[in-house]
Amino acid sequence: MVEDLNFLKVKKFFFLIFFILFFSSNSFSQDYNFKKLVKLDGPWGSSFLNDNELIVTEKSGKIKIIDVNLNKVSDIKHNLNFLDYGQGGLLDILFKDGFIYVSYSENRGNWKSSTSIAKAKFDRKELNFKNIFQAEPPIDSGYHFGSRLAIKGDYIYASAGERGQGMIAQDPTKHPGSIIRIHKDGNIPKDNPKFVGKKNWLPEIYQIGIRNPQGLTLSPFDGKIYLSNHGAKGGDWFGEAKKGENYGWKILGWGGKNYSGTKIGPKWKPGFTKAIHYWVPSIATSAITIYKGDEFKEWNGHALITSLKDQSLRKLVFDDLSNIEETIIFKNKIGRIRDIQVHPINGKIYFLADDKLWMMKKS
Repeated sequence: MVEDLNFLKVKKFFFLIFFILFFSSNSFSQDYNFKKLVKLDGPWGSSFLNDNELIVTEKSGKIKIIDVNLNKVSDIKHNLNFLDYGQGGLLDILFKDGFIYVSYSENRGNWKSSTSIAKAKFDRKELNFKNIFQAEPPIDSGYHFGSRLAIKGDYIYASAGERGQGMIAQDPTKHPGSIIRIHKDGNIPKDNPKFVGKKNWLPEIYQIGIRNPQGLTLSPFDGKIYLSNHGAKGGDWFGEAKKGENYGWKILGWGGKNYSGTKIGPKWKPGFTKAIHYWVPSIATSAITIYKGDEFKEWNGHALITSLKDQSLRKLVFDDLSNIEETIIFKNKIGRIRDIQVHPINGKIYFLADDKLWMMKKS
């Protein structure tokens, strides 16, 4: 009888622990409401055209306009010479002042491709793009294109991945593995690093030493450009784009290892840019934004980090760089998250995750 009572006590204890853990890990479902809007085919990038419409790329080659109120989808014709191979295809898209900017893996022939940027005057029926940037050299690889866009004033910032070539990110005479900065018409800024002390750098390069930067955004609060980097087996990070500096790939491993398990290098050492926050093991960071809006006004100024492998949305408070506060907003709720956009008026959050467009608001 005593044994039975002890067994029941232990059983109740473990049930209570399970109950607490289960509901604490799933508490997001009580705080946030998710709505699945439309089904898509491998969506990658998105940008608000106005209060009601998003323009979206699908990696396989389509550009679509989505009415987020009516859940109506329409296709736009375009003339991009893209290569849908591996991680490449149509990638990021950005609408600004009547023009559309797209980053994509351009087909350069013989299975070689480059991270390229094209620009077109917005038209609802057909977009006639012209290149304003091509990463050199073209490479036969389906890996690590980057490839996000951000606009600050008259400048376009773009992330160019190192295409799986490792130490190419330390070669400033080649574009892969760098942050690019050009004018919106494709011209080169006269104050880029090449013209202020980095004579051997290509003129479009702003920063080097980056692996696969899939997040890039302009903060509406401090005016800085921030990026996220997808590391190897560990070593994801969030940091600031800094002119003329070097994040260290593949001299540094940022705390991660090669997929074979071998060591890459130290997490950080003097002489290289130090990230604001690291993730080891990897969460597979993707798109980022610095939140500004009314729906989650308590998040204003905080970084929102999305992830693929981890399928999570994380929030970073980074006002004090010596004391970064990280919160997991949700995890394993909507799938692998590729992109994030904040509604320009109401502050609700939109995600491209797996093959769907989702909207998140407070419950």
